[in-house]
Amino acid sequence: MKSFLQKRVTQLEEEVNSLKSFLEVVDSLLAERSFRPVQIHTTQPPSAPPQPASSDTVPVMSTDGVRIASIIVRSSSLEITPESNAPLDANSPPLRAFFVGKVLEGMQAKDKEAAMAGTIQPDAILTYSVEQEGGKLKAIHVQNYGDERRLLELKNAIRWTFRRMYEKATGTKPA
Repeated sequence: MKSFLQKRVTQLEEEVNSLKSFLEVVDSLLAERSFRPVQIHTTQPPSAPPQPASSDTVPVMSTDGVRIASIIVRSSSLEITPESNAPLDANSPPLRAFFVGKVLEGMQAKDKEAAMAGTIQPDAILTYSVEQEGGKLKAIHVQNYGDERRLLELKNAIRWTFRRMYEKATGTKPA
């Protein structure tokens, strides 16, 4: 009976940790979507997917309103540049384990599979580089990010990652 109870407590603790992690992601997404300005979309023919402007800059703000980075979106690439006063560690777990390890490498793996299946050209596979200096993050470059859905996914992941990195570096808590 004791063994069963210990095992059950361990399972429930793992489930609680997973649920807390999911709740944190949902809270982050809700916070982003709650403060967006209204956007008016123009109607485009269904055969032409919407393309971003030739160059568009999107700020990345902390939960307390501090600008911590900028995302520069071009036709097929992104450049994420932290603000010079933002103390962002290039080796922090939110960046290395989540953004690079899960998001970028995951997208790259899917692209490689699609290229092997012949659904995309090999030169359309997502590539990225992380630029750092003395352990401080200088920039992240992403080429061939794909369609609007993936662009949105990348922007959301960047916001979440950079906010967590900023919170860890400054000791602030999410709002």
